[in-house]
Amino acid sequence: MSNRLLGSEAQAFTTKMEAASEVRRRVFGFEAWRGEQERVLESLFQGRDALAVMPTGMGKSLCYQVPAGMEKIPGFVLVISPLIALMKDQVDSARQKGLRAAAVHSAMPREERERTLRWLAEGALASSRADGRGSAQSQGPLQILYATPERFRQETFWEAIKSAEQNGHPIKLLTVDEAHCISTWGHDFRLDYSRLGDHRARLGNPQTLALTATATRPTQEDILRELRIENGETIVSSIWRPNLAIEVLETSGIDEKIQAFVMNRHLHPGPAIVYFSLIQTLKKFSDEIARLGFVHSVYHGQLADKNRKREQEEFLSGQTDLMLATPAFGLGIDKPDVRLLMHVELPGSMEAYYQEIGRAGRDGAASNCVVLYDRDDVSIQSDFVKWSTPDPGFIQSVLNLIARNEMRARQEGFDYLRSQMNFYNRRDFRVETSVALLERWGALEGREPREWKAVGEIPEEYLDQDRYKRSLKHREEKLYRLVQFFESPVEADSPCRLAMVAASFGEDVAGRRCGVCDVCHSKK
Repeated sequence: MSNRLLGSEAQAFTTKMEAASEVRRRVFGFEAWRGEQERVLESLFQGRDALAVMPTGMGKSLCYQVPAGMEKIPGFVLVISPLIALMKDQVDSARQKGLRAAAVHSAMPREERERTLRWLAEGALASSRADGRGSAQSQGPLQILYATPERFRQETFWEAIKSAEQNGHPIKLLTVDEAHCISTWGHDFRLDYSRLGDHRARLGNPQTLALTATATRPTQEDILRELRIENGETIVSSIWRPNLAIEVLETSGIDEKIQAFVMNRHLHPGPAIVYFSLIQTLKKFSDEIARLGFVHSVYHGQLADKNRKREQEEFLSGQTDLMLATPAFGLGIDKPDVRLLMHVELPGSMEAYYQEIGRAGRDGAASNCVVLYDRDDVSIQSDFVKWSTPDPGFIQSVLNLIARNEMRARQEGFDYLRSQMNFYNRRDFRVETSVALLERWGALEGREPREWKAVGEIPEEYLDQDRYKRSLKHREEKLYRLVQFFESPVEADSPCRLAMVAASFGEDVAGRRCGVCDVCHSKK
């Protein structure tokens, strides 16, 4: 506890920490804090804003769920999250614990969004109507509200927050999840996140907690600056996890990769996740290993929602112990006993790589993280960098096409847009990225082609060529550094793999060795 807390302040702090511990035990069933959770809450209960950098699986969500469950502190926790699918899981999880939680996002029917905002604005008066069922868990004011940063574009959202405050139910904690998205130099920069500093000021600068699993020191500084947090505490967990044995195997072509998979699967039994960059590679791999008798689940964006959910549940419940997936699988998932995590194709950055291997060995037991490195795969990620960062002129052309030929665009969808943009490479997803950005920016309505309607102009800042070039260059540099890591030689004087990962995040690991990676093993 801070020495600055004296007398009544110290007593209030102690009372809050005791209440937090009681909520942790009663609501969540945990007998002790994990990692840096206690330190984060201590900072908040001392009245400070905080940035917490905590690896995947270390319980970041508990840092805001516990305050949400503390009824004696009036108000609700507003969580800004970039992922609609993750929000759905978090709301379901919070409700199962008995917390009054909801979300507002573009994938919800308008009527449901309106009910949720009434629940927020009117508190207990609207709670029995909020979910249409009047369930016991909804009897009372909303405790946690999840929203995307784009929701601040809607005046009805602001009005609901203002009404809640007037009814004695203010924001008691503004939580920014995946806070690296705020930073220009973060690995998933998103412009609506960069406006959160302005939104926070308009909200009256409520106490703020920023959370992320991966952020280098420059990114941490950028997050605090963009959120206008001047005297907050930065809490960084060590990413040193010597139970993860990192190994890089050079391969060439899918046949060698399948052979390497079979070998590693026999060497490392137990739950396993195998990641792919391309859905077509995943499908081919799935067919081949099925013929070899490997029962498995699959998870990728071309599956229907209900099928993805079924495949996920089968893996989490243990009905299958092998999951083939694109990187979307694992967000918000806590399966503690993954013993093998394999990359068949390259991830996009060191941040993405560390997030993904962080899904292995969460129980602290030995786990193996194997990369099947094929130099030809570098071009896949290089293309991804370009396709996920379309030129502003390209995005404007997509909008113009839809606006001028709305009926045909609705009928023929993405095939029409691709044909008019004069390219037919099915792996080139610039059109899909452009449509998603246009919808996010409010220039396009409709999630499906049949619903498309051009409704506005692209905000001027999104057309900034200099910003685009900086973003593209930064992504290319991150990919280059990742390739250097995978191509690092396994020699007597080579640094430990885990030490290289940790050093890339600014952690002082000079001379340290994990003892289990391929480099460390080569010295034995």
